[in-house]
Amino acid sequence: MPKKKFNWLFYGAAVPTTILVTGLLSSFWWIWASAAPSTFNAQVRLTISEGMPTQAIAKELEDAGIIRSSFALRLLLQWQSLRTSQNVALRSGTYDFTANQSLQEVVSQIQTAKSTEVKFTIPEGWSINEMAKLFEAQRFFTAKDFLAAAQRVSPKRRDWLPDDIASLEGFLFPDTYQILPSEATPDRIIDLMLDRFEQVALKVYKENQSGNPKVKISLKDWVTLSSIVEKEAVIDSERRIISGVFWNRLKKNMRLESDPTVEYGLNIRQTPENPLTLEQVRTESPYNTYLNEGLPPTAIASVGLASLKATLDPATTDYLFFVAKFDGSHIFSRTLEEHEKALQLIDKKIQQKTPKQ
Repeated sequence: MPKKKFNWLFYGAAVPTTILVTGLLSSFWWIWASAAPSTFNAQVRLTISEGMPTQAIAKELEDAGIIRSSFALRLLLQWQSLRTSQNVALRSGTYDFTANQSLQEVVSQIQTAKSTEVKFTIPEGWSINEMAKLFEAQRFFTAKDFLAAAQRVSPKRRDWLPDDIASLEGFLFPDTYQILPSEATPDRIIDLMLDRFEQVALKVYKENQSGNPKVKISLKDWVTLSSIVEKEAVIDSERRIISGVFWNRLKKNMRLESDPTVEYGLNIRQTPENPLTLEQVRTESPYNTYLNEGLPPTAIASVGLASLKATLDPATTDYLFFVAKFDGSHIFSRTLEEHEKALQLIDKKIQQKTPKQ
């Protein structure tokens, strides 16, 4: 009996002692793992790519000496998720980490997107003038400086750029970009956008024209016509139809008669309540496709991939006209008579929507 009693007491004491020791060791380890690395004395810049797994991010941070333990970072994120009942994410971007940052501070910096880089987004259909206003509003540089840089079209800039363009309108690809504030100059941003055009748009153009293309067109004319399609099309399903209308008119030597080209030439924007006036449509301008045959001298906007592709693959129809409705869609017509009826229908609806004075 005494022997059994001794074992009972021994084992009874061993259980809490083990838990206590384990708990103390875990606490000491966590204090060590969450502290700033003692060997990290310099500033380190690290880029976290879009969609990068948390485990890979944690390993890069550990390998760079920014944190002591990738496992500790994953534990911290799991604890945050349990506490908030939400999926806690680390955001992409480029970050500068300095010495004496704890694990919590490093994670907080990434979670709150305190990225070293700044982001800017150029929507499809924006003109260079609109881009210039954005950059000035975000205090990158003045609109005047950007417009001047966009007119520098030396062959040295890109050997694939057409020789006979007055500006880079249409060749600055619409997308979301990231750049270091210290590098945010007009020329650097333009280089980024030209690079994206080369990677995305130019590749599509070369692949299409090198085979047996549905339409044969120069790079300049492709971008110019695509920019008109971009400004006219609102609904994706209509892009190829609108492209087909313009191709049909060009083949018949008909003027394109596109409102966005008039707006671009006059630097105005019409609305359903304030459409273009007859006087504006009759105003002389190189961009007025109601008065001038063929394409305008340059593109009128940045062009997204969908409109670029639609211009190379127009829908086969006998439509020659279209008019915009209120929901972004269009009424397409084969004859002038059909088109005039469509215009009358739209005018009637505008009058019904306009409040009586």
